[in-house]
Amino acid sequence: MDDLKEIVALAAQGMEEAIEHLEKELASFRVGKANPKAFDNLLVDYYGSQTPIPQVSSVTAPDARTIYIQPWEKSMLHIIEKAIIDANMGVTPQNNGEHVIINVPPLTEERRKDLVKQARNEGEHAKISIRNSRRDGIEMLKAAQKNGLSEDLEKDGEDSIQEETDKANKKVEDILAAKEIEILTV
Repeated sequence: MDDLKEIVALAAQGMEEAIEHLEKELASFRVGKANPKAFDNLLVDYYGSQTPIPQVSSVTAPDARTIYIQPWEKSMLHIIEKAIIDANMGVTPQNNGEHVIINVPPLTEERRKDLVKQARNEGEHAKISIRNSRRDGIEMLKAAQKNGLSEDLEKDGEDSIQEETDKANKKVEDILAAKEIEILTV
């Protein structure tokens, strides 16, 4: 019985991790207003190692259209500026000697549609991870059945894993719907 609960919990944990990853990915989308999280995954060369911008600087959004990046070391200004240009984020950084300033332009309709497609693509990746967790859980149940778990308990476990899968897929759909509204709102 403990094996059954453990297998269902492992499958549910895998599904939750897929949802957390989706939320993290969608948070980095630039949707027309200044979002410091858009720079969380952007790496710069910091003394020979690739480091995310927030680990070498302060990234703030004083208003809805501006982002300030203030590096801890002034020597990083040009490196950060170049990384943003190379990342092709659709913004042009400006360097005033203290900060890298980014004015966030409003999104075009075409760019909004592209972002919705990207969001749906990320959602599909999350659903694939959820299905993989479901498959792994069911395989563990079948192995447990060969090791003495009763057929009824195995079926109960499959039902529990399917419930978790349905909940996780619903959560992904809700997250995507909210992000789509956020992207398409002008």
